[in-house]
Amino acid sequence: MRSHASTLCFALALAIGPGGLAVAVQDQEAPQPQPPSFDEFLAGVRAEALTRGISQTTIDAALANLTAPEPAVVAEDRTQAEEIQTLDEYLGQRITTKTIHTAREMLHTHVALLKKIEATYGVPPSLMVAIWGLESNFGRITGSYGTIQSLATLAYDNRRPAFRDELFHALAIVERGVITPAELKGSWAGAMGQPQFMPSSYLKHAVDFDADGRADIWSSPADVFGSMANYLKNAGWREGERWGREVKISHAAMARIKDAVPLRTSGCRALREITVPRPLSEWSSLGVTLTSGAHLPKSSLEASLVRGDKRHFLVYRNYKAILDYNCSNSYAVSVGALADKIAR
Repeated sequence: MRSHASTLCFALALAIGPGGLAVAVQDQEAPQPQPPSFDEFLAGVRAEALTRGISQTTIDAALANLTAPEPAVVAEDRTQAEEIQTLDEYLGQRITTKTIHTAREMLHTHVALLKKIEATYGVPPSLMVAIWGLESNFGRITGSYGTIQSLATLAYDNRRPAFRDELFHALAIVERGVITPAELKGSWAGAMGQPQFMPSSYLKHAVDFDADGRADIWSSPADVFGSMANYLKNAGWREGERWGREVKISHAAMARIKDAVPLRTSGCRALREITVPRPLSEWSSLGVTLTSGAHLPKSSLEASLVRGDKRHFLVYRNYKAILDYNCSNSYAVSVGALADKIAR
């Protein structure tokens, strides 16, 4: 931040004037524009919503009680566990004995439905239950924040422009008569229902698996699991392939890997934190082994390395489908690790 007492800053520069003479020129720094008030922001949202086909009735019903940004939402956005915890810490807090036990009970309870959904989308039951468990504690905690209020707050805060679009997608859901604004509640980030879909994800991937006329990700187990499986299939999940596996890497092997295998340079931040894919044979030659110390299996699949402080994972192309659901290596590895323990 600048320390000048005045809000205007002047700099002297030499320029060539008429006749080739050097003259001093004062260059004034333009003041930064003031951000709009929240009311002005909402007025813009109302106008744009109309151009997107949202009715005035829906706009009035959804935005009527919004008077100011929600401070708790802004605070949550700056302290996300996926950003402030290490991979090892995140795994330790979420893959607990209690969570594994509950997940296996839920798998047993819903096994017939999950098998039916697996036959349709090719996603294994253990993975669906793992996502369900980590997203909403097996449907028990779906969030109590008003979704419209949260998204309006985050769009106004403007750290990530995508939240403005999510606000309009939420209005579109209300416009379709899926749910009322008062009933539309979720996480601080605007994620909704038991799968914790963002509004755009609901519009793209939610399915009416129980065929009752409504894709109900809030209370219908069939629609909850069906929508999650449809999401993963659309994100590129390949039936019958692993997501990844935990591996053992010595300090010497890790030093070789850092020299030999670069990180990815494109994709979401989590993808750019892992290595480019390499054949399992190459990982073996670099000294990577299974956690038991045995050699990696022979396979035609390539794998990338996700590095933690102490725990490390080779991940295959199905891993990208989990990252599409939530672009965080801590989250995606936890989903895969929990799914493996459920299946075991």
